Parts: sequence; C-alpha cells; structure tokens
Amino acid sequence: MVTTPYVPGYRVRQVLGPTWGTVVRSRGIGYQVAAGLRSLAGGEIKEFTNMLNDARQRALDRLREHARTLGANAVIGMAFDSSELGQNMSEILAYGTAVIIEAESAESSPVRLV
Repeated sequence: MVTTPYVPGYRVRQVLGPTWGTVVRSRGIGYQVAAGLRSLAGGEIKEFTNMLNDARQRALDRLREHARTLGANAVIGMAFDSSELGQNMSEILAYGTAVIIEAESAESSPVRLV
C-alpha cells in the first residue's frame, strides 16, 4: 500500500479499480465524559486520539481485504478521509486504487500485498 501513484521498481500491469475500507465509530458516554474533563484543562484528548487511530487501522485492514478480493497485489494512491455523522459518530474511510504490479527488473523484490 502506497500513497504515491506508483511503486518504485514496479510497473502497473493491470488496474482493477477503486478499493476502500470504511469504519464508523460512535463516541460512547465514557469517551464524552473523559473528553469533557480533559477539554477543561486543555491539551490532547487521548481517548479520542486512540479511538481514531484504532479506526484508521481497521479501515486499512478492510481496504487490504477488499483489494485482495479484487485480486490485487498492491494499492496505489492510498488516502484517508473522515467525516462526522451526527453529533457523536465518526466515519473513517481508507481508499485507493487496486492494482496488479510486477517487477521492472530481476533485482526487484517479489510482490506481496501490503
């Protein structure tokens, strides 16, 4: 998985199409209370940071699985997007282009999907 439109040392043999992984997380009352107390003092709200990091990782895992179901061995142009759904839900989307890549030369390492 790369954020660039290519993988150095490889060429795109086939573009399979868009691939994505989505996670929607709800901030429970415990998170909201802890965040409210932390916001009084200022600084990072670690409960939300941890929740969003976990959601990003799950979105990446789902992106990887979706790309595999398409037959891809790589994802190019990977990016994240996020949005708020209602007052206490966050959506995290990881997306990119599922491709089949192959080495440009014999010196390149074998390809293994992320």
